Amino acid sequence: MIAGFFREPTGEISLQVSFDFLKRSHVAAVLLFSGGLFFAVAGCHRSPSADVVATVNGKEIARAELERNYQIQLGDNPQKPSDQEADILRLNVLQKMVLSEIEQQQAAKLNLTASDEDVNAKLTEIKAPYTEDQFYNLLKQRNMSVDDLKRDIRRQLTETKLINKEIESKINITDAQIAAFYAAHKSEFDLIEPRYHLAQIIVTTLAAPPNGNQPGKPGGEAEARRRIEAAHTELVSGVDFATVAASVSENPDTAPNGGDMGFASESQLKADPAVFAAISNLKPGQFTDVIPEYDAGHKVAAFAIYRLLSRDAAGQRELNDPRVQQAIHQSLHDSQKQLLQTAYLETLQDEARVRNYLAEEILKKGAQ
Repeated sequence: MIAGFFREPTGEISLQVSFDFLKRSHVAAVLLFSGGLFFAVAGCHRSPSADVVATVNGKEIARAELERNYQIQLGDNPQKPSDQEADILRLNVLQKMVLSEIEQQQAAKLNLTASDEDVNAKLTEIKAPYTEDQFYNLLKQRNMSVDDLKRDIRRQLTETKLINKEIESKINITDAQIAAFYAAHKSEFDLIEPRYHLAQIIVTTLAAPPNGNQPGKPGGEAEARRRIEAAHTELVSGVDFATVAASVSENPDTAPNGGDMGFASESQLKADPAVFAAISNLKPGQFTDVIPEYDAGHKVAAFAIYRLLSRDAAGQRELNDPRVQQAIHQSLHDSQKQLLQTAYLETLQDEARVRNYLAEEILKKGAQ
């Protein structure tokens, strides 16, 4: 089943590199955990340095680098994990680091390592929403240097280049496959009521420390209103809605996609009469005025601006509808990519010589 099958085509999927880069997991990470590859304990080997937690084809992974990534994974969570929870999290983080190192080594063999020009261009893109002070404060908060960030960017860009060459270039979705999928799922393309494709910019009244792509902000209704009205002024002056949403909106699920919320049914929108009244009067491409949103105590919790991307009437959508074809194509593409990428990463790990000293250390400690 395709969720939100009328999502508008967005072109190439852009790489989203941010300060919480290492929180992202690869498709195969769960498989690696369940397969136990990195917990295998080999026979007699020389004892590693205390500063080394794993090796990949002889390349060492330093404990200090694991700890840095572990702290990034913890983020701003005020609740300290137990010793067992911390060990599990470190093992999961190390799994991702090992898999990443396997990919880096394979990319190097294929001359796919990201260039300095690639890295600097992405760094410039990441810095764009911030002042210099905000940017360096974010780095300081995460105990990172610019070199640390550039190293993470290089690794992510390199992994993307590897997957593009080894996987993306081999995916071919045919018209026959699209037609077959439509025939098997035709009922899913029959809308029982109108649907609205929306984008959103939302600013809450809550205070927030810097987090990910968002700088920190003071709380309060007045500050939230000031920020959302400044965003509305930008929109009126002609600044692209997606650009403003990416830099201002506080919804972490939609802001990276330019505020795109996907589709909402008419009955869903009518649950909030004020929002429905504002949206129902829009033509595609237009946006609302600032709309207050209230909590259960009828206090202002946030302010929002909505943009109508498209409106779809109820009824059956046919195969010749470009949006239907695009939605099916994307779904088939994503499924095939996930399968091929998982299989590809499994073959890389099969060929790699991995030694997980942290896992051995934990096993030894637990046996005492």
